[in-house]
Amino acid sequence: MKSKKSFKGIVILLVIILAGGIYYFKQPKAIANAPQAGQPPQAMPVPAIVTKKQEVQIWNDYSARLEAVNEADIRPQVSGTITEIRFRDGQNVEKGDVLYVIDPRPFKAAVNRAQADVNAAINQRTLAQKELDRAMELIKSDAISKRIVDERISASDVAKANVASARARLEQTKIDLDYAYVKAPITGRVSRAEVKEGNLVEAGPNAPLLTSIVAIENIFADFDVDEQTYLTYVRSQAKDKESENAIPVKLILGDKTVEYWGFIDSFDNQIDTQSGTIRARAIFDNSDGILLPGMFAQVKMGSTANQQEILISEKAISTDQDRKFVYVVGDQGVAEYRVVAIGESINGQRIIRSGLEEGEKVISDGIIRIRPGMPVAPQIQESTLKAPVEQPVMEKPLAEELPE
Repeated sequence: MKSKKSFKGIVILLVIILAGGIYYFKQPKAIANAPQAGQPPQAMPVPAIVTKKQEVQIWNDYSARLEAVNEADIRPQVSGTITEIRFRDGQNVEKGDVLYVIDPRPFKAAVNRAQADVNAAINQRTLAQKELDRAMELIKSDAISKRIVDERISASDVAKANVASARARLEQTKIDLDYAYVKAPITGRVSRAEVKEGNLVEAGPNAPLLTSIVAIENIFADFDVDEQTYLTYVRSQAKDKESENAIPVKLILGDKTVEYWGFIDSFDNQIDTQSGTIRARAIFDNSDGILLPGMFAQVKMGSTANQQEILISEKAISTDQDRKFVYVVGDQGVAEYRVVAIGESINGQRIIRSGLEEGEKVISDGIIRIRPGMPVAPQIQESTLKAPVEQPVMEKPLAEELPE
């Protein structure tokens, strides 16, 4: 029993000696690694970029509604019974295509009657002219009185006027006959037939709507631009109508898979005092017929020229109440708190309006771990900004191709 206790004591003693030896050998290294009094703390490695101005194109986003470039309501201009409908609902029609036929027989009869009146008036004018010519010969020998000559002159003038009046009536009947064939006044997509065959329609202020047509070759997008953007990116760069029309615009439908390039057609002539915006209108090619009036779309309006701006990653920007700030690596190798004014976002980067100069080192990530005055070791990285979006190549704005 006594020998067992002695053996246990020897084991405990050996464990204590072994632990003491390990502590002894590790202690010098730990002491060597411990910071000495008066030495500055070790600098924290941080990713950073060197600010520089880059060429970018500024784009602003807006919500827009599509409007037809041209549209027309089709109403009868003569009264009668509809005998034909020559289009299908939703069909594309060309200017001059016949859409409806109003019974043309009464109008053809009126044309024939008016033509007969013209022929009679011409014959009467010819007779009056012959009578006048004879009177002018007889007056030379005083064979007739001056009064008869005056009467013949008056009769000739009246006959000429009757011819002109008869021709005017003939022209009117031809116009009415042409109106009996209701034609498309513009090229576009026709709506449904609102009045069917066999119905009697009347011309006038209360004439019924037969159908409507909207032009689809081009289409407008109306949207509101805030005053500051208008002054900064429109008025400062577009000095006249031509340069205004050259402002590039991109239209994106709701699913963001269909894009169209276009140009600014016009800006309104005043700022809305309640919203602080100005109405803008862009025009887009719609030859594929996909865009329809009334659609909702997103519009991106770009600057007319690329600009030199300082951009940094949005990860480098933090918020302090109502201020935006970044950390700049100062000359002493410590993080400096810097308030900045930011602009538009481009490919995950932010334009810096003020607060930074070219050549400064900005901590680009992990700023939640940084405190003002903390020693840092910047690891310089290259900016990941992509090249500016290129504008489409078009010979001239679509707006110049619109009819007056």
